[in-house]
Amino acid sequence: MSFSRCALLWARLPAGRQAGHRAAICSALRPHFGPFPGLLGQVSVLATASSSASGGSKIPNTSLFVPLTVKPQGPSADGDVGAELTRPLDKNEVKKVLDKFYKRKEVQKLGADYGLDARLFHQAFISFRNYIMQSHSLDVDIHIVLNDICFGAAHVDDLFPFFLRHAKQIFPVLDCKDDLRKISDLRIPPNWYPDARAVQRKIIFHSGPTNSGKTYHAIQKYFSAKSGVYCGPLKLLAHEIFEKSNAAGVPCDLVTGEERVTVQPDGKQSSHVSCTVEMCSVTTPYEVAVIDEIQMIRDPARGWAWTRALLGLCAEEVHLCGEPAAIDLVTELMYTTGEEVEVREYKRLTPISVLDHALESLDNLRPGDCIVCFSKNDIYSVSRQIEIRGLESAVIYGSLPPGTKLAQAKKFNDPNDPCKILVATDAIGMGLNLSIRRIIFYSLIKPSINEKGEKELEPITTSQALQIAGRAGRFSSQFKEGEVTTMNHEDLSLLKEILKRPVDPITAAGLHPTAEQIEMFAYHLPDTTLSNLIVSGNSLSNRF
Repeated sequence: MSFSRCALLWARLPAGRQAGHRAAICSALRPHFGPFPGLLGQVSVLATASSSASGGSKIPNTSLFVPLTVKPQGPSADGDVGAELTRPLDKNEVKKVLDKFYKRKEVQKLGADYGLDARLFHQAFISFRNYIMQSHSLDVDIHIVLNDICFGAAHVDDLFPFFLRHAKQIFPVLDCKDDLRKISDLRIPPNWYPDARAVQRKIIFHSGPTNSGKTYHAIQKYFSAKSGVYCGPLKLLAHEIFEKSNAAGVPCDLVTGEERVTVQPDGKQSSHVSCTVEMCSVTTPYEVAVIDEIQMIRDPARGWAWTRALLGLCAEEVHLCGEPAAIDLVTELMYTTGEEVEVREYKRLTPISVLDHALESLDNLRPGDCIVCFSKNDIYSVSRQIEIRGLESAVIYGSLPPGTKLAQAKKFNDPNDPCKILVATDAIGMGLNLSIRRIIFYSLIKPSINEKGEKELEPITTSQALQIAGRAGRFSSQFKEGEVTTMNHEDLSLLKEILKRPVDPITAAGLHPTAEQIEMFAYHLPDTTLSNLIVSGNSLSNRF
């Protein structure tokens, strides 16, 4: 788990409320810095915080501390002054002194008082011994002390100040641990957003399944407001709201990680902005804010962005759109800010049914079919096979440029276009308006990355299956009833089982340290590598 890649998944409950659900997950400075060499597993892992909101400090996980290298001293231009004042050191005698020092229980206990547990003590000693034994000349003070110990004129414990000085060189976090612990205190995230706390916000949760109109009602409030921000999970959705807003006569800018589009002729910012959730401003005041797909707050890699938007947007009204499974979590988070949540429930507008037969062959495709794949290889393979059959297909997957995705979506939706088949990833589950009659799962196994950075293959969750299946038979499309099936017959029973399972309530949210926290951490550890900085911050951080 880390400050790293990251998002510390914030255990949702205040002190005394369902402590068993207080879990933390990390997830993702990676979008900003890329992978961090040296990180344990280079991925977020599950953890349960051991400190409480009332102020306890957890013991740092020192297994994450990466020691810096301290090179032995080479020959000095001034010669070996220590040897001139005393005598050259006998390395064999020095080694015996160092071994005796290492075995001293009193020394180990003293090291523990300075933050050196058994693991750090051992690492620091190995580095200290190598430094002493491999240096051509030592500083005068340590040379004299070693000489006196060898002659019985000093005690072996007199080495400790020099050992501690060396330990702080390879583990600089030891020298400013208290300051760093304060900086990395993540227990009260609402306090990170004073601008939002100064506004008496009204929180409205539009809850319902796909194709229930929940986002439509929130967007209508956004259009009618004097100023507003839409925060979406995909660049494609941000583009869609951007275009709809401007088409409706509401000037709206677009902000994503790749684009900045202003529509005002003079280049000034419009009162409305559509953005990907990571790009929303938490200092700009708005009348209405819309946070789409709020259940993504649990995502290990991106959940922190939804938490940041939820806690930090400065809007008089904050409209949340998402699954009912997120209601309890959002209510608890807003409990920490003193804000109440109004829940508005919606029902699906069109029926949807799971078929009793699988597609079996691409020869059985019909206009309005969408084949959902979970890998690019499958996307390319299926689209090629469709093309061989003389059919046209539109293709949508996550890494396509937004403009290309929009063009593909429009092509598929156009009743006058010969393209009647769509091949897509689960990206279509995020609220895209597509004219789909039947969803066909090419597979039910989705690759994922576990806490150790390893690739795993697991069946999709009920939430994912419902999100994707719900894209069939949308109210605004030409198909008023939706159908769902699988490519292979052997997957059909599993799909039915998955869809019948209840959706588990969301119990954790992503949490990301602020840029100011990371900057202050770096200020205290200027010579530390980024990877060491990240894992040290995670280890020292106080969470629920």
